[in-house]
Amino acid sequence: MEVLSSREFRAAFGIEPLDLMRTAEEYMVRAYAPYSNFPVGAAILLEGGAVTGGCNVENASYGLSLCAERVAMSKAVSEGNRKPLAIAVSALPGVFCPPCGACRQFLSEFNPNLIVVLKNGSKLDLFGLDALFPYSFALNDTKNG
Repeated sequence: MEVLSSREFRAAFGIEPLDLMRTAEEYMVRAYAPYSNFPVGAAILLEGGAVTGGCNVENASYGLSLCAERVAMSKAVSEGNRKPLAIAVSALPGVFCPPCGACRQFLSEFNPNLIVVLKNGSKLDLFGLDALFPYSFALNDTKNG
């Protein structure tokens, strides 16, 4: 299911997927996760080569909690960048942590072909968001009348 090899990722984006993952891990330690004790970090590679990130921020009213992926993408948008190329998501060591369904939908708004970098044991796997989230909802897909 891998969409790119690490070498192809580096050639396409000018950064190692491991470096993007390391940035996600740096954001993970900033997580506010007192209820789940499940810290998550995300790093997004943006068009132009900039990288931004975020961590999960929980709330006693669970529905108000924010996932790391949505925090990172919201940060990118607030900084004027709506063109993500890739995202790395990091959780505790040994935990495979793909974006949840809400984050997949949120990210697909900005790039349905986003590359998702995930740790799978001691290796990195690269997926296309479109493969992780087929048939995402988009307003341009709806029919009027």
